[in-house]
Amino acid sequence: MKISNKIFVPLAILPLNKIIAQKKDSIPQKVVAFVTDKFPQSRDLNVEFIQLAPHKYSSKLYGESLPDNKIKNLQQVKVNANFYFIKNAKWMLSTSLNYKYTSVNAENPISIFPKNIFNKQDFHYHSESLSLTRFSKLFGKTAIYSATASVDGSEQHFERVRGMLAGSVIVTANANTTFTLGLAALIDPSGQIPVFPLPVITYKHNFDNGWIADIILPSKIMMRKNIFTNGRFSIGTEMDNTSFYIYQDDKKYEFRQLEINSGASYEHKLGGNFIGTLKTGMRAAPNARIFNKEDTFKDYILEAKAKPSFYFNVGISYNPFGKPRERNKNISSI
Repeated sequence: MKISNKIFVPLAILPLNKIIAQKKDSIPQKVVAFVTDKFPQSRDLNVEFIQLAPHKYSSKLYGESLPDNKIKNLQQVKVNANFYFIKNAKWMLSTSLNYKYTSVNAENPISIFPKNIFNKQDFHYHSESLSLTRFSKLFGKTAIYSATASVDGSEQHFERVRGMLAGSVIVTANANTTFTLGLAALIDPSGQIPVFPLPVITYKHNFDNGWIADIILPSKIMMRKNIFTNGRFSIGTEMDNTSFYIYQDDKKYEFRQLEINSGASYEHKLGGNFIGTLKTGMRAAPNARIFNKEDTFKDYILEAKAKPSFYFNVGISYNPFGKPRERNKNISSI
């Protein structure tokens, strides 16, 4: 089953800097200072441009192999925004808004549907979610429970409604290490299993040599190091996905592709709560499918497997709700 990273990362397990900010009255000062760093995992507003190098792919249409093809150009623009309506010691109500534009130019046209030449296309995809989170105690540990409802669609229609229930426990939280264990249940009628349980593990550790392990399983494994005065270098692997809808002859189809991005990134604090980001590396797309919207991901029309390709990503984020002065004020008041 494909994991929807758009839902999973920001909502299944909330970033620890947001959680600890709500529980600052019960967590030591050093812990707060460790996780509320200048590069928060969840950005209030984030814009990214992605460019992929030309790459080949193989595909099958209705189970029959097609001639190998080549993507001459693939560009994407991502815009994400997170807003918080309620934030206190027990509850958090938040929304996440996501938009992704994908432009694809293939070398050879492919007639996937009647009257459709699938070589150069532009696709618009958006998703919106509302999440309610409860902070509590379980066996003496801080526990976080969340329920999420989301919708997605294209520039033409809203298409799917999904949901998720998640719970996690902060097992360890000290000056050097934070560790959580959790379980998420993804509710997706288009999945091979309509309700899919998924274990969730987050781990962050500050090593003596300045490197930081930043892990959220199953979505990313990163090693980070602060450099210069306002910079951070990272190397590792992150999962992402591309989804969009296709309309043909009064029928609706969905494209889904799992992506594994492995490489390096550099983030720089620009001042005024702006952060600039550069990323580069190799993208692997082991599984991409087109299927009828009324069917499930396993009942696909076309399946494609792309060769690894070089990617370049440039982005900027703005975090008006995470001002350093406010964080320092919270820390000093403990």
